[in-house]
Amino acid sequence: MTAPVLICGSMAFDMIAVFEGHFKEHILPNRIQSLSVSFLVPTMRKEYGGCAGNIAYNLKLLGGQPLPVATVGEDAGEYFERLAAQQIDSTYVRTVPGTLTAQCFITTDLDDNQIAAFHPGAMSFSSQNDLSQAQAEWAIVAPDSKEGMFAHAEALNARGIPFIFDLGQAMPLFNSEDIERMLGLAQAMTVNDYEAGVVEERTGRSMQDIAKTLKAVVITRGAQGATLITEGQSIEIEPVTADEVVDPTGCGDAHRGGLLYGLTSGWSWADSCRLGNLMGAIKIASRGPQNHAPSRADIDARLHAVYGLRLG
Repeated sequence: MTAPVLICGSMAFDMIAVFEGHFKEHILPNRIQSLSVSFLVPTMRKEYGGCAGNIAYNLKLLGGQPLPVATVGEDAGEYFERLAAQQIDSTYVRTVPGTLTAQCFITTDLDDNQIAAFHPGAMSFSSQNDLSQAQAEWAIVAPDSKEGMFAHAEALNARGIPFIFDLGQAMPLFNSEDIERMLGLAQAMTVNDYEAGVVEERTGRSMQDIAKTLKAVVITRGAQGATLITEGQSIEIEPVTADEVVDPTGCGDAHRGGLLYGLTSGWSWADSCRLGNLMGAIKIASRGPQNHAPSRADIDARLHAVYGLRLG
């Protein structure tokens, strides 16, 4: 069994509604200044989400020991039930009285365009999580409130627990000084190719230069695989072909779950990234961030077929 992994980040509910039409036919460019539109959405679904929840879900699929670190609201009873059913330890998931769990309300049209609104709710209090006694072999600081991300990073650094800085959707919150401060605390960084470009622009440094002070930088590139920069080398990690491309939501979190499983299993960074690529390819064939449910044996067989590796 692998060692526990602290997964710091958001836990949220995603409310996804489908408008069976096209936004462009109802939003008039010359009336944007007084926009008032309403859409009939015959279908709607509620998804369990949030970066901490998604990463923990994927790590558990692999047989890992995720310890999500998050704040939720008084409406999170069903999320706690889900964690319990999956045998995911919720010790570090704290309920904030008088708040709602973070929620994203998404309306999508037939062209896959989206209009979204995000309510942070209890996530705004994530900096109050107590990690002073936490123990883990690895951790990740994933998107959350900015204050919470820094509080978690400082606490992990003080505890001597190595962690991955996952910028993700928190990117708009971080300026150059914030990114450099976080890099000074982290041991690794994960970004997608777009985020990598933003980081380089804001810091004035290349990803190769940033990687010099870290154990690794991982840049995910979707169907093109990933780029790993470690020990002065840039390694292209070959992609896994997805059975079907249905929904990219949560693919990055699936990759992080695979990466963390590999690291806590003593794998190399390259092999850990390969498992991450596989988990992303599995996730994209399913709608929603936590609805793919391959068995560990299925993942192992596919990992061996594609990369010649075994979960062990």
